[in-house]
Amino acid sequence: MIWSEHPVRVRVPATSANLGPGFDALGLALALHDEVEAQVTSDGLSVAVSGEGKNTAGAEEQHLVVTAMRAAFGTMGGQPPGIALRCVNAIPHGRGLGSSAAAVVSGVLAARALVAGGPDLLPDEDVLALAVELEGHPDNVAACLAGGLTVAWRRSLADGRPGGAVGVLRLRVLDSLSAVACVAPTALATRTARRVLPELVPHADAAANAARSALLVAGLTRDPAVLFDATEDFLHQRYRAPVMPETADLLGRLRQAGVPAVVSGAGPSILAMTVAGQQPAPDVVDSIARETGISWDVIPLDVDRLGPAIQPGPDAHLLDTRQGRPFTQAPGLGVHPAGTSPQGRMARPATHGPPSGECRGLLWC
Repeated sequence: MIWSEHPVRVRVPATSANLGPGFDALGLALALHDEVEAQVTSDGLSVAVSGEGKNTAGAEEQHLVVTAMRAAFGTMGGQPPGIALRCVNAIPHGRGLGSSAAAVVSGVLAARALVAGGPDLLPDEDVLALAVELEGHPDNVAACLAGGLTVAWRRSLADGRPGGAVGVLRLRVLDSLSAVACVAPTALATRTARRVLPELVPHADAAANAARSALLVAGLTRDPAVLFDATEDFLHQRYRAPVMPETADLLGRLRQAGVPAVVSGAGPSILAMTVAGQQPAPDVVDSIARETGISWDVIPLDVDRLGPAIQPGPDAHLLDTRQGRPFTQAPGLGVHPAGTSPQGRMARPATHGPPSGECRGLLWC
C-alpha cells in the first residue's frame, strides 16, 4: 500500500438519534463537531486528545478512533508502520449526541484518506457498512456520514428477519429548522438505557408510534406545525425514565410548555426542535431548564445539512466531497437522497465558523 506523506484532517458532526418516535431509525446531524488529524509515521502510535474525552488519550490502541482506523486499514489490505493521531472534541461523551458514531466515522474516513486509492479500496457504501458494524447502530452513523435527516434500516434476511444490508435515505430538512440541546451534566451508558426497555410493547403503542414517526418526517421536511404531536414517543422514553429521572422531569416540563422536545438518542440529554420566527424560542428552553435546578448545558444548534469534511493535505482547504455537485448528481453514494431511489441505496456488507470550500457528504476527495 502507498501511504500519504501528509496529515489529513477530518471533521464530523454530532448526531441525535430516534428524535422521539423514530426509534433506531431516524437521525439528525447537528452543527457541533469533532475534528481528527491523522498522519502515517515511521513507527509506533501516538494519541493526543483535547476537549471532550481528553482522558481517553491513554487508551492508545483501544481508543475508538484508532480502532476504527485499524479496521479500515485492514479492510483496505494492510496497516501503516505508525500512526500519529490528534483529536479535538466538542461532542460530549455519553450524553446521547453521537460521540461514538463520530469517533468511528472520523477514524474510517481518516484511514481511507491516508491510503493512495482509498476510495477505490473502500467505496462509500463500504464506509457506511464498516462504520455501522463498528458502532453497532445505523441511525447515528447514517446521519453522521450524510448530514441532515436520515432514515436508516436493515434489509430483511431470507427468513424475513431484519439483519441484512443497511439502507439509508437522506431527506432535506426545512431551512427554518434548528435545535436546542440540553446536555446533561452526567453521562449515561447506552447499554444501561437499552437494558430497561421491555421485550414486548402493546400493539396500540406500536401503532401510535408508527403514526408519530411518519408525522415526524413530514414535520421536519414540510410542515413544522405538526412537530409537537410528531415528537411524542410510545416505545422507549417512558421506559427509560427511571434510569434518567432528571431527563424525564425536564422533558415533561418542556412538553407541558408546548416545546417539541425529545430524549436525544439513548439520553440523558434532550433535544428541542425550534423553527425560526415561531414560538417557543430557544430562550424559553433555557429558562425551563434553569427552573429544574440541574446544571443543564443549553446549546442552540443549527442542523448540519452536509456531513463530514476532509482536508487531504497541509495546503488544502476542507474540500467539497461532492465537488460542488448537487447531492442527486453525485455518483457512487452509499446514501441516496429522497426521490432518487425507491428503496434508498443499500450498503454492501463490510469485509471485516468552518473554512470555505468545505468537503462534506459521502463522496470524498
